[in-house]
Amino acid sequence: MQSDRSPSNSPDAIPGRAIPRRAVLAGGVAGALLAAAGLPARAEPRGFRLRVAPATAQLVPAPHPATAVWAFNGSVPGPEIRVRQGERLRIAVENALAEATTVHWHGMRVPNAMDGVPDLTQRPIGPGETFVYEFDALDAGTFWYHPHQRGSEQVDRGLSGALIVEEAEPPAVDRDVTWVLDDWRLLADASISPDFDNMHDAAMMGRIGNSVTVNGVVPESFAVRAGERIRLRLINAANARIFGLEFEGHAPRIVAIDGQPVEPHAPAGGRVVLGPAMRADLVIDMTGAPGARFRVIDSFYQRGAYRLLELAYGDVPLRERVPEAELRLPPNPLAEPDVAVAERHSVAFAGGGMAGMMGGGMMGGGMMGRGPMGGMMGGMMGRGMQHAGIWTINGVAATGHVMAPMLTLAEGRSHVLAMTNDSAFHHPIHLHGHSFRVLSRNGVPTRRREWQDTVLMNPRERVDIALVADNPGDWMFHCHILEHQAAGMMGVIRVAPAATKT
Repeated sequence: MQSDRSPSNSPDAIPGRAIPRRAVLAGGVAGALLAAAGLPARAEPRGFRLRVAPATAQLVPAPHPATAVWAFNGSVPGPEIRVRQGERLRIAVENALAEATTVHWHGMRVPNAMDGVPDLTQRPIGPGETFVYEFDALDAGTFWYHPHQRGSEQVDRGLSGALIVEEAEPPAVDRDVTWVLDDWRLLADASISPDFDNMHDAAMMGRIGNSVTVNGVVPESFAVRAGERIRLRLINAANARIFGLEFEGHAPRIVAIDGQPVEPHAPAGGRVVLGPAMRADLVIDMTGAPGARFRVIDSFYQRGAYRLLELAYGDVPLRERVPEAELRLPPNPLAEPDVAVAERHSVAFAGGGMAGMMGGGMMGGGMMGRGPMGGMMGGMMGRGMQHAGIWTINGVAATGHVMAPMLTLAEGRSHVLAMTNDSAFHHPIHLHGHSFRVLSRNGVPTRRREWQDTVLMNPRERVDIALVADNPGDWMFHCHILEHQAAGMMGVIRVAPAATKT
């Protein structure tokens, strides 16, 4: 059920020379970063193959039938791709759907041509076509992959998977485990509700489902042993659901956020909060007694808490006590922004509707948490209603992926984005091609200046972030509640040489 390191979790490997190269990469920047980190890039890429096609998956337990999904290599989530930092990946994506698709490597600092944004960075992969992505694994950490072509539907039908980049010398843990968290809006027959892109979802909280899965199944328990130390990689692959996980009887330590190492610390209020697309690496020491059971609770939405699963202790301990040494991850080769001389930019996110009905657990966790509920939200407002312009960035609503840049950042320079959420809803804001430091929230400096690629903005909150614009190209900048993006909350940030900055 829960993914750990195993050959069965790997995508179909292909020989490094079996696929002709389809794009010339801008390898100079990547090579310099790897060299600076003491991580030589592989001369020969590691090859993988992903086939995008309809499939079925037993998302909810029998007697419910299997669910028709779209999947990578026939599985939901897709196969876990796991490589070492400094390796080059070559991934052939074959499209067996009846419509076009792409693959975005979320959080990976890839060349612009490999970013997987339809029409902005590549022509979409048509039915029957294959496209080869190739890039270096610059950063160790927890990342994931998903489409950006009609993403609000393609992702929700099952197209996502984990991409794990191990450190050159992985830290000592007993198990390295990945949980891909997702939710689904299912009807009574376990089929996916077809009410994609309806007005209600677009204007409010996005498409929140009624069944929550871990690695593609509704879980009951996760087996552990007393004295065990586990590295737990959490990935929120849901369209819109925000997770707030509490580990009863345990004291998890956060050691990485969005793939980037952070000072080990306990989560605020004992709850690990992940907006859509966000990740967190935890170190959890199993301090319970043999035979004990402890709940993992998702309590983000008020009046909507539910049990995600239970940590189930075996009868035989692994060791008498857990290791004492605290686990710290080595930093990745990120350029440090100089805030004192940074160029400053203001970004305002606005829009939405029916603000008085947001939050408060209206569509939260337990109310929809453990199985099909006859499509409670199915058909609300109908499918395909026009909702262009519901959400804006700096007063502009996107109508597709190609648009004039909202900002042009001078390449190689430091920049601060002062972002304001002028709406009554949460927004996980994601910048492609870069990681950034989160400097402050509502004017209060953050304690750890976390590196992130997706930052969850609370309603009416201001968040300042800083980065070095060191990856040239036109990059998506958007809310990762995919219905909000589809309804306008997307822009393009151009990174260009200073001499051409307009």
